[in-house]
Amino acid sequence: MNGIELTPEHPPDRIADLAALAEREGFDAAFTSSHYFNRDPFITLSRMAERTDDLLVGPAAVNPYDSHPVTLASRMATVDEVSDGRAVFGVGAGDRSTLANLGIDRDRPLRRVLETFKVAEDLWAGGTVTHEGTFTAKDASLNVEPAEIPVYVGAQGPQMLRMSAKHADGTLINACHPKDLEWSAGQIAQGLKERPDERGEFDALAFASVSVAEDEASAREAARPPVAFIVGGAAPPVLERHGIDREAAESVSEALEGGDLNEAFDHVTEGMIDAFCIAGTTGTVAERFSAALEHVDGIVVGSPLGPDLETAVELAGEALGRASEN
Repeated sequence: MNGIELTPEHPPDRIADLAALAEREGFDAAFTSSHYFNRDPFITLSRMAERTDDLLVGPAAVNPYDSHPVTLASRMATVDEVSDGRAVFGVGAGDRSTLANLGIDRDRPLRRVLETFKVAEDLWAGGTVTHEGTFTAKDASLNVEPAEIPVYVGAQGPQMLRMSAKHADGTLINACHPKDLEWSAGQIAQGLKERPDERGEFDALAFASVSVAEDEASAREAARPPVAFIVGGAAPPVLERHGIDREAAESVSEALEGGDLNEAFDHVTEGMIDAFCIAGTTGTVAERFSAALEHVDGIVVGSPLGPDLETAVELAGEALGRASEN
């Protein structure tokens, strides 16, 4: 499966238009990101479902902290209903700093994510659930028809990757560089050794930051904001894997923490862009997609997409088509 991430920083109708365009360009799925400062992802997903026919739709990735997991299960069941069975549940631990803005402590993230989708699966099957763990549910059930909704776990660290391979239908690997994807594939392979046969096939997707344009320089410039945030949250081993200077990364982090976004973006180096984003023209991006597909089953083309969203959707679709032919 190949997909695209559509960030609801624009009104739902525009995101729905982009989803319809993505479907015409051959994408299999469209995900919408979930952050409190953007439009509501589930309202946006409903609009996306209305405007498309076969496209899978879902959040990527919603977190089970700022909404109760049973409420998330209900919202996903609603998206599945209005899309005639095309929902995909993308769930992850969420961004620690964003949740901190809301006074939320991201406690026991691995356990919370696992319990969230296990409870959701029971609810979607029509069950009544009582659960005591990282959250509480007592005699909870959903007033909807039973459904099977695939679960994709947003993952980056070793434990979350292994857990997703053992228990979920797929994973959304928060990486785009072959070095990171090769390492992630190794973690997933360990989890698959313990995967029950009844879980069926597993789908590993690179959830990749992508910036594509007809002009290389414009594409790379548009990549600076997301790369800054990726660098700001990158673990030291990841920085070392790509030979990124620790002091340079700290300059980005300090500017972000100080609220000076423009300074943070200015501190992003060419090496950081190469490590954490697939940026360039269609040809360049197609080559990077081909390299990524050596380690994963598919790609989700993620933010920023490019300096012009409509053009970027078309060019990214073309690049994926080229890469798939190789």
